[in-house]
Amino acid sequence: MHRYQLEHAIRAACSIIRRDQVIIVGSQSILGSLHEDELPDQATMSTEVDILPIDDDPQTVLDLSDELSAVAGEWSDFDQTHGFFLDGVDDTTAKLPDGWRERLVVVSNENTRKVGTGEQFTGLCLDKEDLCVAKLLAYREKDQAFVGALLQQGIVDRDLILERLLNVQELWPIEVGRALGWLRTGT
Repeated sequence: MHRYQLEHAIRAACSIIRRDQVIIVGSQSILGSLHEDELPDQATMSTEVDILPIDDDPQTVLDLSDELSAVAGEWSDFDQTHGFFLDGVDDTTAKLPDGWRERLVVVSNENTRKVGTGEQFTGLCLDKEDLCVAKLLAYREKDQAFVGALLQQGIVDRDLILERLLNVQELWPIEVGRALGWLRTGT
């Protein structure tokens, strides 16, 4: 995936759910921090953009997430036309470290304006180390490859990932234990 596709995903998601901001929580949120040319191939392989709608009501978030997936999800006309799809998610999709909302990376530029109206949309992408924490807590092979590639190229800070993992150890002791073990031996 490319940065311009992330920007398109932000425009599309905001238009579909009639909101001016969304949060990108999946692997493509790395494109909020870095251009695809600065990233290893493993970091941009996914064609799925995980979109978390913003609302105080959890049911509204679920409803908006369902709407996103129905309109622009996998195998939709949107997916067939653009070669990537939007996956609506909720607050329970990713396990994230304390303070993650304060570290979101803003993507808001000419490319995230709605064509025709000029309405400005904003994507809020996970900080790259917060993204790695979420990936390691998910503990899937593809997530380990993603984090491993970023670590090998020095794109993310191992010590910061470790610190953020330790801060959530009480919440998810098993997941953090696996992630710590992987960090010590897997990369």
